[in-house]
Amino acid sequence: MEQQANSSLRLVMTGIALAVSVALTGTTLAQGAGIGQGQNVSQEGTSRAGARNQEEAAAAEAASTSIDAQTGKILNEAIVFLNAEDYAGAQTKLSSLNLEKLSPYERGTVERILFSIKYAQEKYDEARGHLQKAIDSGGLNTQQIDEARYQSAQLYMQEEKWREGAAALEEWFKTAANPNSAAYYLLAVAYYQQEDFNRALAPAKKAVELMDQAKPNESWLSMLSALYLQREEYKEAIPVLQQLIAAAPDKKTYWMQLSSVYGQMEDYANALGIMQLANNVGLVTEDSEVRRLADLLLFNDVPYRGAQVLESAIEKKIVNLDDKLYEKLANCWIAAGEYDKSVAPLQRAAEMAANGDTFIRLGEVQVQREDWPAAIAAIQRGVDKGQLRDPGNAQLMLGIAHYSQKNYDQARPFFERARQSDRHRQIAESYLQAIRAQG
Repeated sequence: MEQQANSSLRLVMTGIALAVSVALTGTTLAQGAGIGQGQNVSQEGTSRAGARNQEEAAAAEAASTSIDAQTGKILNEAIVFLNAEDYAGAQTKLSSLNLEKLSPYERGTVERILFSIKYAQEKYDEARGHLQKAIDSGGLNTQQIDEARYQSAQLYMQEEKWREGAAALEEWFKTAANPNSAAYYLLAVAYYQQEDFNRALAPAKKAVELMDQAKPNESWLSMLSALYLQREEYKEAIPVLQQLIAAAPDKKTYWMQLSSVYGQMEDYANALGIMQLANNVGLVTEDSEVRRLADLLLFNDVPYRGAQVLESAIEKKIVNLDDKLYEKLANCWIAAGEYDKSVAPLQRAAEMAANGDTFIRLGEVQVQREDWPAAIAAIQRGVDKGQLRDPGNAQLMLGIAHYSQKNYDQARPFFERARQSDRHRQIAESYLQAIRAQG
């Protein structure tokens, strides 16, 4: 999230620096133009006095924004150097001007060019100083002052001075006319970087509200989604993540997040649905993702498909072959009633496991298959491997396997040991009673 936010800041700031350069080029090329064309002193329906007043107002405005021919030539040459990335050349040209002899508008123009030079050199503190001098020059109009203040706030962001950037933006918002989506996004970033998620939420929502809905901005949406997730507001995050998937369907992060959000809300059907869609478009490619998909399939009573997903992942070599994976595969086959298919992965899991419990599980499957010798062999290996969670169960299962083959004398000592466990005493004693009844 932080990397994406910083990338967006660089794009916005670069665009502003270029815009300033282009705007200044147009201004200086028009230097000395005076009153514009099309001024008519005898427009129909306008009195001579009214026309004269309009002329005087236009003349005053033109005079206040006019640039001396020699000054304009130097400014144009400086801008040519600036656009050619010859910053030293641009600086030298501007230094030939005596700022004290320039008009307020000319001084403001010089400071704005200096801002572009310092910004391009990544000297942000100096760049911000030139913006303030441009404002103080008295030569900028209201719109230009507004732009300069906004740029100054953005420079704080560029320097990762989040607190100062947020304060400057908040101050700018007080007088800004129709702030756009990007401005609200930057304010959200400033608060987010300070981990002030509560204050970041409102501008993040406003940024998404104001963005072009036909071309949704991924950074804007990602910020809002991150804030909702941070605040554990999962219901609100869902439509935002859906928009992110629509905007960037090839980014698996959004698919995984949406599935996880549904999981947090215990909506496991939708959690599975999103994962399956992601898998269908080839986005489930990592070990943890494959295992989660298998878990969701198993939980949603689709174990056969879960086993297929795991076997496919094993074949494609995109999962780590550990005991947990093989046990998960076996559990899927067992839940699907495919006991024969569960034997091989359960055998592998048991051999890789640190204790004997998985061998006991394998023995239980062999009991279900009524393969008594195999059940005895697996359970005995589990006992030999040790560290069992329930040793009494292993003794009970060994007794049942022998008893089922009518090997009553061999079964008796296992039931005797199993009856020592409170958990298995009742069943073990019932088997011992049955053995005594055999006489």
